[in-house]
This record gives sequence, C-alpha cells and structure tokens, in this order.
Amino acid sequence: MNIFSILTLLGGVGLFLYGMNLMGASLKNLAGGSLEKILEKLTTGKHKATGAIKGFSLGTGVTAIIQSSAATTIMLIGFVNAGIMKLSQAIPVVFGSNLGSTATAQILRLGDLGEKNVFLKLLKPSSFAPILICIGAFIILFSKKKKNKDIAGILVGLGVLFFGMTTMEGVFAPLKESQKFQDLFTSFNNPFLGILIGLVLTAIIQSSSASVGILQAISSTGVVTYGTAIPIIIGQNIGKCMTILLGSIGANKKAKRVSMSYLLFNIFGTVLFIALIYGLQVFIDMPFMANTINRGGVANLHLLFNLITGLILLPFSSAMANITGKIFKDDEESKIDKELATLDERLLDTPNIALAQCRKVMFSMTDAIRENFDTGCRLLADYNEADATALLENEEFIDKCESALNAYLLKITSKALTKPDRRLASELLNSISDLERIGDHCETLLNTARNIEDEKITFSEQGSKEIHIALDATANIINTTFSAFKDDDLQAVARIEPLAQTIDELKETIKEHHVIRLQTGECGIAGGFALVDILTSLERIGSHCSNIALHIAKKLSTEHIDEMHGHIYTSGYKTSEEYKALYFYYVSLYSTPITEAYNKKIKELETNLPDTNKTKEMVKDKSKDKDKIKDKLKDKPKKPAKKK
Repeated sequence: MNIFSILTLLGGVGLFLYGMNLMGASLKNLAGGSLEKILEKLTTGKHKATGAIKGFSLGTGVTAIIQSSAATTIMLIGFVNAGIMKLSQAIPVVFGSNLGSTATAQILRLGDLGEKNVFLKLLKPSSFAPILICIGAFIILFSKKKKNKDIAGILVGLGVLFFGMTTMEGVFAPLKESQKFQDLFTSFNNPFLGILIGLVLTAIIQSSSASVGILQAISSTGVVTYGTAIPIIIGQNIGKCMTILLGSIGANKKAKRVSMSYLLFNIFGTVLFIALIYGLQVFIDMPFMANTINRGGVANLHLLFNLITGLILLPFSSAMANITGKIFKDDEESKIDKELATLDERLLDTPNIALAQCRKVMFSMTDAIRENFDTGCRLLADYNEADATALLENEEFIDKCESALNAYLLKITSKALTKPDRRLASELLNSISDLERIGDHCETLLNTARNIEDEKITFSEQGSKEIHIALDATANIINTTFSAFKDDDLQAVARIEPLAQTIDELKETIKEHHVIRLQTGECGIAGGFALVDILTSLERIGSHCSNIALHIAKKLSTEHIDEMHGHIYTSGYKTSEEYKALYFYYVSLYSTPITEAYNKKIKELETNLPDTNKTKEMVKDKSKDKDKIKDKLKDKPKKPAKKK
C-alpha cells in the first residue's frame, strides 16, 4: 500500500460520509405520513413480539438482497436520524440485517455463480451504485418538482455511499492475492489471535462479506480447520461494526444508538460463542475442531453465529434500547412521542375531549416556537452550534405536531360535533399551519445567523439597535398571540393587528435607514442581504400572528364577545378609536425611537457633508444611487401570509 492508496482510501471515506448525509437530508425533506405508515406497518404489530418479528424479517430480507448489513444499518441510521423511524422499530431490523449478511457467503459457496450470473451481479452495491447516481443526477437536472429532487437526492446519496464503500474495498483488493496475507490464516493456534485477525481484516476491508469470502477462498486449499476458522469468523462479525460506527458520525443520539445496538449484537454473539465453544472444550473433547473446513462450512458457521445470536436477542429488543439509552444518556420516549401519544384514536368517540387534547399539543407547539424565536434572536447576536441544534430539534417537533394534528383534527371533524366544537375545530385547523409557518421563519433566523457567522457580517451600532427593536416588537406579537390563543383573550386579540401593522411599517423604515448607512459607508451590501432576510421573516411572523388572531375572533364571534371588542376584525375596525390608540402606542414604542435616531443622523449629515445639491438629494433619499442600492438589496416583494 502506497501514498496513493491511502489518498484513495480517504476519498472513499469522504464519499461514504457525504452519501450518508445527503441521503439523510433528502429523507428528512421527503418524509411524510405515507412513508412513516409503510415503515410502521413493516416494523410494528398488535403485539411487540409481532412487530419485532416483522422488523427482523425486513432486515434479513433487505440485507440478503443488497448483500450488505452495513448498508442496511446505515439506511436505518438515516431513517432514525431523520425522525422517520423510532429506535424501538429499528433495533429488530438491525438484528435481522446481521442474519441477512450471511446470504453472500451462501452464494459464494456455489463457486463463482455470483460473478457469472448477471442478475446476481446487478444486485451488488458496486453494480447498482453508478445506476443510482446516474438516475438521480438526471432527475435533478431535468425535473423542477421539489419532491422529485428529494427522491433524486436519496438515490444519489445511496449511490455515493455505496460508491464510497466500493472505493474503500478496492484499495485493499490486492491483499486477497497476497500469499503473506493468506499465510496469516494458517500460522497461529491461539483462538484470540484468530479473533483479532478476523476483526482487523474486516475493519480494513469494510465488508464482512468480503472477509468471509477470503476465508472461503483460502478454505478451498484444504489447509483451514474448524479450529482456525471459528475464531476468525467470530472476529469478522465484530470487525464489520467499524463501517456502522463510521456511518454514525454526525448523527443524533438516537441514530448513534442504532449503531451501538449493532455493535452490542455482535459483542454478545462473540461472548456467547467463545463461552460455548471454548468453555465446553475444556470439559468435552471436540475432535471436529481439527477437521478441515470447506466453503460451505464457513458459510454455515457464519450463518449460525448470526442466527443464534439474533434469535436469542430478538425478545430483548426493548432491553437493548434501554442499554443504549443509558450509554448515550438518551430517553427513547422523546418529546415528540410523549406529545403525539396524547392524540389517542380512542378519544375520537368523545370529540370534545379529543379537541382538548389537540389544544394541549398546540400549546406545546407554541412553547417550542416561542423558545425557537428567543434562540434565533440569540443566534443573530452570538452564533453557536449548541443553540442551533436545539432549535432544529424543536423545529422537528413543530413539524411532526403539525402533520399529526392535521390528520387527527380531520378525523374529529368527520364526527357529529356541537356548534361550539365545530368552531373550536375550525380555529385549530386554521391555526396549525400558521403556527408551523412561524416556526419555519424562526428557522430562517437560524440560517441567517449562520450566514452572518460564516461571512463575518457586521452591522453598525445604529443598525444593530434597529434590528433589536424589530426583534422586540416581534417577540411582543408572538407572546400576545399565544396568550390570546391559550386564554381566548379578546383584549389580547385586539392588540395583535395594530402591532402587526407597526412591524410591517418598521420593516420598511429600517430598510430605508440601511440605505442611508450604505451611502455613508457605515454598512455593507452583504449586511443588506442578511437584514432583508431578518426583516422579511419578522414581517411574515406578524402576518401569521394576525391570521391566528382572526381565527380566535371568528370562534368567539357569538360566544364570550363583549361590547367593547365587538368590532374586532369587522370592516370598520381599523378606523375605530381603539385601533388608532393601540397603533399610535406601538408606533411610539418601536418606530419613534428609530425615527428620532434617523432624523438626528440626517441633521449630522447635512451639517458635516459638503452642501451640494447631490449630497442633499442623497441624504433626503431622492438620489438615483439610493434606487440602485435598493436594487442590490434584492428586496422581496411583500406577499400575504400563505398557509403551508
């Protein structure tokens, strides 16, 4: 092995990790109720035992087809990492994948059938990886639909992942022909040395199927005995875990628990077989250990190791999940599981109770959104990955709640509802998407904060103050809206629309001020792009809050309405004295401080800059330069808030 082989190996590792990440991201984008339901049907049953058996069978079948337990488990890590599968569903599949990995050895016992048969050869990852990449690339290039591009991302991710695995295997392929390398299998008597050799060999080649194939090839010479083969096969089953551990890099805790369950499966099998075979050998003579072994014998030993281990551990899948949870200090029943478990199908026969459960879950959504907005504001000032990760976990929770609540509420509306229940169901259904969209805009703040950090973007002192004021105004409308939603508070509802109008106008005012700072060199164009993203998100959060207020007012239009607020959201509301008073209050609270600072800046410019017509026009925002800079900001046209 030379330096070029090492570089190729590193390239294979890079492709492997990139393919894993690309597949996981695409799965997360594509994941919906249908995919989750299919996986749920294949891995669950009326009883835990039924679900475990179905999952075990799924893992065995898939791995037998693609001939790689590593690939199957890597896909499971992607599913769990994307939140598509629960850990309790994935572990039986992991156990089954170990058994399925023995299919390659069973094929190899038939000689070269796997190489000569075109169909079997096409089923190998090394054969279909280029096909997957080709198909995915064409879809990405010629399809405009986002769903198709997500599917293509999965195909390309899988292809790149398998291509990386094949590249790593190719680096070590010459070792199969090395006489010195083969001599390692016949030059020792200590079983622990055999386990070590099998472990190291498989970890290097990154494929238990390949290392077992090497042992089968060597066994055809008639020099390998059962005593030599057994410890090597045991070591090979531990060594194949290296690929899985590599694939869990960068994954969340639950995905890492999938890889740990794979490792623990093989460690348990190793301890079991060492205790059984070498423990009994102390008391019982085993003459067959000196007999030579052929390809079929190697394949059968490999099969027995994984089959017996799988059958023993399958009833203890839940215990395995608990063990991995203690190792990574992670609770299997996540926040998502706990909340969505309250949406029980049995409650549908009592719609008023089912609606009450929906409200509780939506209250949890509002708490997560409020937390995400506060986190997003902090990240804009001081970016750090810990807060970013927490925000994304909350966003996943919000998305899952939105999907589950929509489905559950539609089932409720199919029941016979009283008039108050119909109004409540309508309010909740209409508010869910607005809440979810507010969560999305909080994530946009994270993305903008990340860009500010990466590009080292800075704002002037006054620019930072104006952003802070806009964030304060938006925090106010979020808190007011969520309080109104939880308490059916019409006084709070009355404050939302004038505050939303103030935020909308604040957005335009701050952008105008940024143009002045651009002209005086206090701020840069890059900061303008970030500023527009921030302000657009804040303005749209205000619009969605206004939508939620409207849904609340509609629900209460004939119930609990008082005389003072009877005009809320009617045609004459915005001309009422109450609305004007609230609007001017928010203007004085948020817009006036900004405007006063702006006017002060104008006077300073008029005093300090040369008194020319061109300068005066620039300062008064009438110059052509201003329009050009505004074009550079690529300001997005204002759009009404849309339902997702």
